[in-house]
Amino acid sequence: MRCADGVRLAARLWRPPGSGPWPALLMRQPYGSALASTITYAHPRWYAERGFLVVVQDVRGRGESEGTFGGFAQEAADGAETVRWVRHLPECNGRLGTYGFSYQGLTQLLNAGDPRAAEASFPDALAPAMCGLDERLDWASEGGAHWWALGLGWALQLAAQGARRRDDLQAWQALRRSLETGDYLLEGFALLERHDPEGMGLAWLRANPRDPAGWRVHTPSPVLLRRPLLLIGGWHDPHLRGVLDLWRRARAAGGEPALRIGAWSHLQWRGGVDRHQLAFFQRHLGVAAPPGGHGEEPEEGAARDIAPGAIGLQDATTGAWFTEAPAPGGAGPRWHLASDGRAAIQREEGRLCRDAGGPVGPVVLVHDPWRPVPGRGGHLGGESRLLDRADLDARGDVACFTSAPLERSQRLVGWPVVRLGVEADQPGFDLCAALSAVSAEGEAALQLCTGVLRVVGREARRPLERILRLQPLAATLRAGERLRLSLAPAAWPQVAVNGGDGEEPRGGPAARQREITLTLLLDSARLEITPLWSPLSDGAPPDVAAN
Repeated sequence: MRCADGVRLAARLWRPPGSGPWPALLMRQPYGSALASTITYAHPRWYAERGFLVVVQDVRGRGESEGTFGGFAQEAADGAETVRWVRHLPECNGRLGTYGFSYQGLTQLLNAGDPRAAEASFPDALAPAMCGLDERLDWASEGGAHWWALGLGWALQLAAQGARRRDDLQAWQALRRSLETGDYLLEGFALLERHDPEGMGLAWLRANPRDPAGWRVHTPSPVLLRRPLLLIGGWHDPHLRGVLDLWRRARAAGGEPALRIGAWSHLQWRGGVDRHQLAFFQRHLGVAAPPGGHGEEPEEGAARDIAPGAIGLQDATTGAWFTEAPAPGGAGPRWHLASDGRAAIQREEGRLCRDAGGPVGPVVLVHDPWRPVPGRGGHLGGESRLLDRADLDARGDVACFTSAPLERSQRLVGWPVVRLGVEADQPGFDLCAALSAVSAEGEAALQLCTGVLRVVGREARRPLERILRLQPLAATLRAGERLRLSLAPAAWPQVAVNGGDGEEPRGGPAARQREITLTLLLDSARLEITPLWSPLSDGAPPDVAAN
């Protein structure tokens, strides 16, 4: 297709058997249309065989499309033009849905079409997965800290694609080698400055993650948010906060979004969405069985799961799917933190107590930048899944607070939130949290979710209450298991190492970084699981607002 400014955007089409026209499914992505996000979805041919015309477009400046790639800023205008173009293809019957995850998820929601002419430029149904509207909170940072390994890795991937497009093979090889060897964690920022100085990823890493000024928050039309929506997220995916924010925004606009959150990471879905996505588009676009194709009726369970307003959540430890009514009020379970001061040096000493009244420390943690506590797993890790962290909990710079053995199994669903007083002896510190299930034998600690809080500046030295919100979870602890909260002063390389000098951290261990002593004040310290549907105050998570 040719845009209004003359730039040509390339696309690939997969047609159903027989003669059309057919309802269309559109994906707009920056990685090459031949890939078609098959790392997480069935190939477009699978959808075509079931009666859909599938269109996968290279966005501006990527793949075979013309123009210069400008990231999300370019997608609203191009998205509206593309929807109108697909609707008028001779193979399309005028009905159109969109799908895709990550970048491809947000392109569905960026649409500059006139809401008064929504039938022309807005999709009839959308299935955005693992994305969000706030570039600061949903794409680049958490708790006031940049996503370091994750953000750098993605920015370097985009930079390498740009180098390939320019036929700069030397730059491509340098970027690729850095990612393969792991050197990107230390040299990636400089590589971006050299090979993609105007890139979106570098701009994010240069910006202040604790200040919303200068960051873009996209605002889809309420008309678009009232369209049929299937929102897809994963407990181990960094964009889950964005998915839940989209769910809240769509409901506030008067929509009835369906929501499915699996025990998935960003790239590992275990074939978990195609049947449900097919049923969703069959429901809202209509499709007849094509001659020689596979136009089967949607599975009864899948059709029920994607009905307007339906909610499906997968327990991360048992794998079972369940539903939960969206009730934002009410209080979840709460534990008080107790220790005589040895919670870091003696792993079993610190306690999570259902009732207050235990010893209240304080507990002192010392951060040594020469050997920062590693980040492992969680939604920001390379291994984004449940894994054992017992060896990390045995370190002397990790404070552990463990509950009594459970008398019966208990499912935890919601946002884990930690509130405690913290002061540092330097003008900057990080506090990194992990929640885990300790086996009945006490040998293993299965990490369920993680979170981070970064404080930079004079406030770090003051004994203030800090609020740290972890990644949401749905997980069941069995009878005999214990819940553990672990607190550490680093999670390298998931977040950069805090130098303790009041400057923005942008890298790993360095010679001039300072040792940081953290004092954890337990007088009113507590862990609580707040409802999954709780709104974020003032559009910013409490972990940032508390800085």
